[in-house]
Amino acid sequence: MAGGGAPLVEAVGLSKRYVDGPTEVQVLDGLDLRITAGERVAIVGESGVGKSTLLHLLGALDRPSGGRLMINGIDVFAQDEESLAAFRNREIGFVFQFHQLLPDFTALENVMLPALIARDPAGAARTRARDLLDRVGLSERGTHRPGELSGGEQQRVAVARSVMRRPKLLLADEPTGNLDPETGERVTNVLLDLNREVGAALVVVTHNDRLAAAMEHTLRLEAGRVHDETVTATRRGGVGGGIG
Repeated sequence: MAGGGAPLVEAVGLSKRYVDGPTEVQVLDGLDLRITAGERVAIVGESGVGKSTLLHLLGALDRPSGGRLMINGIDVFAQDEESLAAFRNREIGFVFQFHQLLPDFTALENVMLPALIARDPAGAARTRARDLLDRVGLSERGTHRPGELSGGEQQRVAVARSVMRRPKLLLADEPTGNLDPETGERVTNVLLDLNREVGAALVVVTHNDRLAAAMEHTLRLEAGRVHDETVTATRRGGVGGGIG
């Protein structure tokens, strides 16, 4: 388990299994996990062990087969679907390997989307979205649609969108997996800025050793459970000029 303070995220006995006809696959098996506010955690492991499954459960995108998940004092899966959707939009930010931007929306509109879904005032949402695009170095690209942006620019838009509503928990699934090393480094530094300036706990699933090394804790997922592999060493921080 990661962290020693009061938990922002606490998973107890979390399990997930899939049934396909006579075959049952146990992906997570009684997993325990504890993450504190502002903490940086990397989840690593072999392909197919369930890292993305775990991230989807932590983000309430999927329901577990068993166990309990508390986030910010709320029993996540005790909520009905409508309450759960509102909770996700309010408390959790997502960055996926494939940016998941809406192709017909501009970069600015994509960043604004979580606030618009929550019916926040449009003017305030637009102002914050412009500020976030500026902070990720895309102030001149706000009117461009995803197809007019490079892969790295699209991912930075997705990162800006993920913190539009100042979430308590920021989840990133292979955020640098499809980027060249230089662009991946820039996205990594943006994520670290967000973690520091917004104060969101950052949980990253990654095969990128440099990204994992920037986290405070490294947890290896194996046989359905996590094992702390944190290396006691100097961890490098991100660049300055963070995002608020």
